[in-house]
Amino acid sequence: MGAMIDSHTHLTDAAFAEDRDAVMERAWSAGVSQIAIVGQDLAENQAVLAAASRHSALLPFLGLHPDRFADRAPMIEEAEQAAILAMIRQRGAEITGIGEVGLDYWVCRDEQRRQRQREAFKALVRLACELNLPLNVHSRSAGRHTLDLLLEQGARRVLMHAFDGKASHALRGAEAGYVFSVPPSIVRSQQKRKLVRALPMEALALETDSPVLGPQAGVRNEPANLTICAGAIAEIKGVAEPVVRQMAAENSRRAFGLSG
Repeated sequence: MGAMIDSHTHLTDAAFAEDRDAVMERAWSAGVSQIAIVGQDLAENQAVLAAASRHSALLPFLGLHPDRFADRAPMIEEAEQAAILAMIRQRGAEITGIGEVGLDYWVCRDEQRRQRQREAFKALVRLACELNLPLNVHSRSAGRHTLDLLLEQGARRVLMHAFDGKASHALRGAEAGYVFSVPPSIVRSQQKRKLVRALPMEALALETDSPVLGPQAGVRNEPANLTICAGAIAEIKGVAEPVVRQMAAENSRRAFGLSG
């Protein structure tokens, strides 16, 4: 059927603390060959590096999640932001890319916090361009704004994770060579199905966003469910599932700068 790449997960999340190895074994058995693991703050970035050092099939991304600027959360300290940038610069040769980063206007509605969020994202995008690293990008309720910033900053290799914006905005990203990864929640999301219909296969990848965005709301998601994404895309596009698996893996490799 072809090996699959899970382009966006939180495998270091506490939801997997008790059975992480079993979760990974189920993924390999389902045909997953590599799993991208993203960091959200300084502590999780350390966990991502540790996990990747133990498993060669894990693709480490270090980042700063935009929800760290949420209205109801304690504001992330500038010192931690600086430490994250320094960590990425120091470990740049060891990591696959920078992520999870981006904008989230759903949890961040205060304009001053949004400005802090934008400035942090801009600094990470600039660092990605400087180090020639790909970006693994979050854009909830801010799809157009996120794409605008990426394009303005000249970001080249970008994976847009679980894009929830308009298909017309996504097409602008696809024209720039950006790849959009689709989670198993496509089976219960008309927006995701519309997105897949609109985008060419060359712009689609697979992800689970484990432990969330699974086929059933509120049920822990895991990388083995990547088969669900592939099946849904095959149905929508009217192509064979092995073709989806192969093309999606090629698209992820291109976005991440991985060898075949």
